[in-house]
Amino acid sequence: MTRIAIIAGSTRPGRRTEQVARWVEGVAATHEGDAEYEVVDIADFGLPVLDEPVPAAFGAPYTHEHTRVWSEKIASFDGFVFVTAEYNHSIPGALKNAIDFLYPEWNDKAAGIVSFGPSGGIRAAEHLRGVLSELRVAHVRTHVPLTIFTDFQWENPADPTSAFTIDAPGRLTPLVHTMLGELLAWTGALRPLREQAVAA
Repeated sequence: MTRIAIIAGSTRPGRRTEQVARWVEGVAATHEGDAEYEVVDIADFGLPVLDEPVPAAFGAPYTHEHTRVWSEKIASFDGFVFVTAEYNHSIPGALKNAIDFLYPEWNDKAAGIVSFGPSGGIRAAEHLRGVLSELRVAHVRTHVPLTIFTDFQWENPADPTSAFTIDAPGRLTPLVHTMLGELLAWTGALRPLREQAVAA
């Protein structure tokens, strides 16, 4: 079965990323196709600022246990949905740091992007696409942008720390299904390359 990680890409206290990732997981549970989805929260891995002495692209053995644990988790998936907030026109530093710890574990896989922010997190998504291209990750065309003023329904609109629901009218849910359909198609298409890499 195809395994897809829904990566919650922030570690900030009070973040909204985990709730958005769980929303994506809920939509994915209703998506047709032979796939298993799992939320992977980078906050659970306690990764420090990149501390491996050899760049991951060289394929050298990892020095630290936290890197080995992170590597094993990411290597177990066929594709990814990255859930990212937009911080200062880009992705959170914690997400970029987590990505940079690894290289071959990302290769020849596919990814979709769900972003959020005042303008839907569009600039973060575009920055993330460049990073994924360098990692040989096929990022699908369909992107799900959530605007916090219109797609988050706040319990108290005057209080940004209050509870909220996501996409209550269901306007963006069909877009998630479109993205997942593209993602599963690409993970299947790239499977021979992943199998070839394992055999080598």
